[in-house]
Order: sequence, then C-alpha cells, then structure tokens
Amino acid sequence: MGMPRVLKDKMLFNEGLAYLGECKSLTLPVLTRKMEDWKVGGGTLKMDMGQEAMSMTHTYGGPMRDILRQYGVTTVDGTYLRFAGNYQQEDTASLDTIEVIVRGRHSEIDMGDAEDGEAGEFKVVTEVAYYKLVWNGRTELEIDPLNMIFVVDGVDLMAARRAALGLF
Repeated sequence: MGMPRVLKDKMLFNEGLAYLGECKSLTLPVLTRKMEDWKVGGGTLKMDMGQEAMSMTHTYGGPMRDILRQYGVTTVDGTYLRFAGNYQQEDTASLDTIEVIVRGRHSEIDMGDAEDGEAGEFKVVTEVAYYKLVWNGRTELEIDPLNMIFVVDGVDLMAARRAALGLF
C-alpha cells in the first residue's frame, strides 16, 4: 500500500519569465481522446479518432502585464509556457519532478473583481497546440498535432503514418 504524491513546490514560466509566488493555481491540460462508436459483429466498439483540443487555465494574484501583451498572438503556438513541479510521496519521501511544456495562445483573460485591499485574481485560459510531459527527465508524453507527433512512453505512435506520407 502506498501514499499519494503531493505537490510540494511549483513554478510556471512564461517565455522564460519565472512566476514564482505569482501563479496561485493552474489546471494542466486534460488529455482526452476523441472516440466514436462503430458497430461491429455483435456490439459496438469505440474508434480512436485522435486527440481532442486541450486547454490550460492559470490564475494569478493580480494583473500580469506580460500575459496581457500576449493576447491576440497570431500563431496557434505563439506562447511558450512551462510548469515545473516537485511531488513527494508521503510514505517513502521520494521526490518526482514533473514538467509540462505547452505552446498555445490565450483565448480568455479575466481580470476578476477589483476590490480595495484585496489581491484579486487574474485568470487566463490558454488553448494548447503543443503538449509535452517530462517525468524525472524522461519524456512520457508528447502531443504535437501540427507536426503529426504523438509520443507515449517513448514511442512515437504517428511515425509510421508520417513515413507513409513521405514526411520526416
């Protein structure tokens, strides 16, 4: 029996700028495969139709000028964000480092309520065009729809399909 890994420290970087102490919370992208029903033999199976769109939400203690200046970026992968966190397992004290790297663009900026003497909240939604999860220095997942790359556990599941099209 084990105990969970608990996030002990986190950092969010935006284009290399460190937001230590400024990023109150973030919701990392939810990974969802698009599945469609297909009737076969005596039942129905789900066909994998690829990756659903991903987004990431991050909240700060007040307005963030750097993020405001990125609003309206014209390319789908125009903003680079990197989450770095360390998770400690409570029963063994072992420490895991997890990084999530995304490229995308902000679709929503909520300046929150303006109240005297209150820190407030500055909430941002970023639509994700590129996703990479690195665990203790090893790439576990990489999802890059623009370049037809889909890596799971070190295996690029799209490599044969790219090769069949004559792509890298």
